[in-house]
Amino acid sequence: MDLPYSREVEIVQLLASPIHRHEGRPLDGPLPAPERELFESIELRAGLGVVGDRHYGKEAHRKATVTLQSADALELLAQELELDHVPDLTQTRRNILIRGVDVDALVGAEITLDSGDGPVGVLAHRPANPCAWMDVRIAPGSHKALRGRGGLRGEVVTDGVLRVGPATLRSSVLLS
Repeated sequence: MDLPYSREVEIVQLLASPIHRHEGRPLDGPLPAPERELFESIELRAGLGVVGDRHYGKEAHRKATVTLQSADALELLAQELELDHVPDLTQTRRNILIRGVDVDALVGAEITLDSGDGPVGVLAHRPANPCAWMDVRIAPGSHKALRGRGGLRGEVVTDGVLRVGPATLRSSVLLS
């Protein structure tokens, strides 16, 4: 993927969870956390998603094999709701948390992320809209406050590895 726009970003967190913790009704609470779901690196496979993640290889998720979210949006949410902490991927259930780019503005774009092991290509198909679980997992009001800032769902189109730390994001659309 030869993409014209580039920006240095930071990969803040990476999540690959073998279970879907938000099943049933939010009032019942999430399922218990697996032993480990945050990693320093994750492996991604074209057409399959994040190795070890609950959506890996699932036909229903072919166009949504990976999710990205903006750390900046979560920091704003924490300020707006006057939280004593900034929410993370264990609460929002996205795979990749990035600082330094408006992730939601990338919906519809072709992107690559390269944290030093070569670029991983993603087609950013649609928004990852927040759900009612956000009011339970983060704080009351989070569901509404994250509308338009919930991140994106994309399709992994090239194999690769991503690591926490500095990275280069390339895009088919101008980065704001």
